Amino acid sequence: MPEIIFSGPDGRLEGRYVQAEAGSPIAMILHPMPQLGGTMNNPIVYRLYHHFADRGFSVLRFNFRGVGRSQGAFDEGIGELSDAAAALDWLEALTGDVSQCWVAGYSFGAWIGMQLLMRRPEISGFISVSPPANLYDFGFLAPCPTSGLITYGDQDKIVPKADVASLIGRLQEQRGIAIEGKMLRGANHFYDDKEATLDKSIKTYLNQRIPEIDEAKALGAAAK
Repeated sequence: MPEIIFSGPDGRLEGRYVQAEAGSPIAMILHPMPQLGGTMNNPIVYRLYHHFADRGFSVLRFNFRGVGRSQGAFDEGIGELSDAAAALDWLEALTGDVSQCWVAGYSFGAWIGMQLLMRRPEISGFISVSPPANLYDFGFLAPCPTSGLITYGDQDKIVPKADVASLIGRLQEQRGIAIEGKMLRGANHFYDDKEATLDKSIKTYLNQRIPEIDEAKALGAAAK
């Protein structure tokens, strides 16, 4: 997992990147709320990163502005969306033509990632873990441009399950896309003691969406 520094809209951004073979699909992972300690090393972000790396993707996770070695200061989501767009630009410039482009995010990162869907038509799939549907307006998803997975816990005290279920229901009414909603029983916002259940849900969904790849190549890329 090489450490990388790349240019963002408000200074340098710090990330971790794994490179797969040329032409492989790409994925970018977005971390939770910086003001509450969210970083690219969050355990769920790390798990998402490896779900894609294990499948032979070139994968980037990075710190939003003001986090870790990333320059700048928290910007209430406006600047962070610009950071995500710049990170995707960097990833695409490095990897060239790709077969698929995915974005995955957790909590605040899910909100940023779903906004990015509306701006980047090349994104072909997404995973949103516990999107904060009670804290932010998701009305911009009108319509949602691509299919994806949304997971949430029925014991989440930060983002109530009813708010996420309502968001999923609205998106599932749209034609031309398929939104899979997965409520994990016993899971809180942090998926304490439910990490394996979350992993299983993500793996099952990706198995449905992404063709099988050469296992040896995937493991080799993930080990870098």
